[in-house]
Amino acid sequence: MATAIPQRQLFVAGEWRAPALGRRLPVVNPATESPIGEIPAGTAEDVDAAVAAAREALKRNRGRDWARAPGAVRAKYLRAIAAKIIERKSELARLETLDCGKPLDEAAWDMDDVAGCFEYFADLAESLDKRQNAPVSLPMENFKCYLRKEPIGVVGLITPWNYPLLMATWKVAPALAAGCTAVLKPSELASVTCLELADVCKEVGLPSGVLNIVTGLGSEAGAPLSSHPGVDKVAFTGSYETGKKIMASAAPMVKPVSLELGGKSPIVVFDDVDVEKAVEWTLFGCFWTNGQICSATSRLILHKKIAKEFQERMVAWAKNIKVSDPLEEGCRLGPVVSEGQYEKIKQFVSTAKSQGATILTGGVRPKHLEKGFYIEPTIITDVDTSMQIWREEVFGPVLCVKEFSTEEEAIELANDTHYGLAGAVLSGDRERCQRLTEEIDAGIIWVNCSQPCFCQAPWGGNKRSGFGRELGEGGIDNYLSVKQVTEYASDEPWGWLDLGTQLSADWVSNGRSK
Repeated sequence: MATAIPQRQLFVAGEWRAPALGRRLPVVNPATESPIGEIPAGTAEDVDAAVAAAREALKRNRGRDWARAPGAVRAKYLRAIAAKIIERKSELARLETLDCGKPLDEAAWDMDDVAGCFEYFADLAESLDKRQNAPVSLPMENFKCYLRKEPIGVVGLITPWNYPLLMATWKVAPALAAGCTAVLKPSELASVTCLELADVCKEVGLPSGVLNIVTGLGSEAGAPLSSHPGVDKVAFTGSYETGKKIMASAAPMVKPVSLELGGKSPIVVFDDVDVEKAVEWTLFGCFWTNGQICSATSRLILHKKIAKEFQERMVAWAKNIKVSDPLEEGCRLGPVVSEGQYEKIKQFVSTAKSQGATILTGGVRPKHLEKGFYIEPTIITDVDTSMQIWREEVFGPVLCVKEFSTEEEAIELANDTHYGLAGAVLSGDRERCQRLTEEIDAGIIWVNCSQPCFCQAPWGGNKRSGFGRELGEGGIDNYLSVKQVTEYASDEPWGWLDLGTQLSADWVSNGRSK
C-alpha cells in the first residue's frame, strides 16, 4: 500500500503515544476508494490517559502555567499555531482533500480560516485580561462586588468530518484562549489534519497536556470522553442522534454541554430577484463542500412566478459544475466522504423518487468517474412536505424544491422543520427581507446570499440544531465560568446581634432574603 499521509500516533501529554490496544483504522481516499494510510484507534484507556494529562496541565503550578496565566501568554501560543498553519497551508490542504474529498481550493480556504480563527481567539484571550474583575453595582455601600471569568476546566471536544481541521479549531482555539485544557476527538472518517495540528503544537512548544488528541471510533473513544468524570464540559458538532446520547451521558454529572447538530435549512427565493445571481447562491448554498454542510440551504422555497425559469437555469448551472478528483484544478464537486455516506445519499434519492418526487437532474454517479464516492449535483422537485427528502438532513449534494405563492406561505414552509440552524432569503425588497429575518426560526439568517461564515459572528442553532453559540466575542464564554466575589468593605462590625430587626428590614428592602 502506498502511503500518502503521515503515520501518526495519539497525542497525549505533549508526546506521540501508541494506542493502548495497538489497533489502527484505515484511511481511504474517497476519490479513489484506495487506502492511503492509517490512524490510531484509541479506546477508553487512551481517553483516561488524555484526560489525566489535561487535568495535570490545568493544575500545574497551581494553574499559573496555563489556566491562571495572563491571556497574553496563551495568545502567544495561539498566534504561533496560526503562523505554522499558514506556513504548512499547501501540505495541510492536500491532506484534507485526500482524507475527506473536499475540493483542493476549498481545503486551502479552510486553512486560511483555521489560521484566522486562532488569531481571532488570541485577541480575545488578551482582551479577557481587561474583562477580569468587572465591578457590579450593589444597593448597599458597605459591600463591593466584582466578577471573575475563569476556565471551566478540562473540556472534551468532539468534531465532525466535513470541515475536519476547521471545526476542530472552532472549539480548540476558544477553549485554549479561555485557559481550559482539552481532549479533542475528531471523526474517525477524517482525522488526518487534526493529528497534524498536534504536530504543529509540538513545533510551537505548547505546554504538555494542554491539548491532547485521541482518534478512534465514536463508540470506543467518543463515548468514553463524553461520559468521563474528569471532563468538566463537552462541546460536540455532529448528528442529532449522537447529540442526544452525549446529553444523556453528561446528565448524571450535570455536566454542561454545547451542541451543534446540523439542520435542514431553507432558502426562500422571491420573484423580484436577479435570477442568475439567485441561482448561483442557491446552488452554492447546497453544493459547496460536496453538499456536506451542516447549514446547507437544501430546501429551496421558490416563488411560483419564476419557478419554471429558475429551475431551468439551475439545471443548466448544475450540469456545468465540474465534478472530478478534488485535487484536479477547477474541481467544484468532489466525492462524499465514505462509501457509507454515498450509499445513504443514493437511498435518499431513491426514496424521494418512490414517494412521488421528480429527479430534475443528477442523483447518479457521473459517467466519467468509475471509481470514488461521487454523485452528481441533484435537484428534486414535486416535493411534498411529508416526504423524507423534505424533513431529514441528507448531508450530500441534494437540493429539494417546493413552490409558494404568498409571503405567509413561504414563512410557514421555511419553519416546517425540526431544525433551526440557518436560513436564507433572496429578494430585492429590503423590508420583506427584514420581515423574514425576524420570522424564520433559526440561529443564522443570510440575506441575498447563503453560507458566508466569519469567526467574528456567533454560530449556532435552535430546536434540534442544538444550543450554545460558537465563534464571535461570546464564543470564548462557552469555556468560561463566572465567579462572583463580594467583599464587606466597611471598617464597622456587621452588627448582626445588635441590629436585629432593623438589619433584617434593611436587608429585605435592598432586595435580599434573610
